[in-house]
Amino acid sequence: MAEEKGNKQKRPISIRGARLVGKVVSDKSKKTVVVERDVTKKVSKYKRMARGRSRIQAHNPDEIGAKVGDTVRIGETRKISKTKSWIVIEIISKAEKVEA
Repeated sequence: MAEEKGNKQKRPISIRGARLVGKVVSDKSKKTVVVERDVTKKVSKYKRMARGRSRIQAHNPDEIGAKVGDTVRIGETRKISKTKSWIVIEIISKAEKVEA
């Protein structure tokens, strides 16, 4: 039996490792979103905390479809492309609509 083209079932990408929460700041790329999260780390030399930001490129499946402003949970996975090794698992909260 010959299988029709385009009727293949895609295997889901397994999520392993860390899971993080962040906010989508860009969705201009096809199937990719940039998730930004605030990071604080201790600088032991000065006995202070330093604030910073982490920007992670994550795969955005069609089923989820995260947009700019959404708060999302991302999970670590195998390398998908040169810059992507994270995938959007779920949308925690949608962006508030602002009418101009």
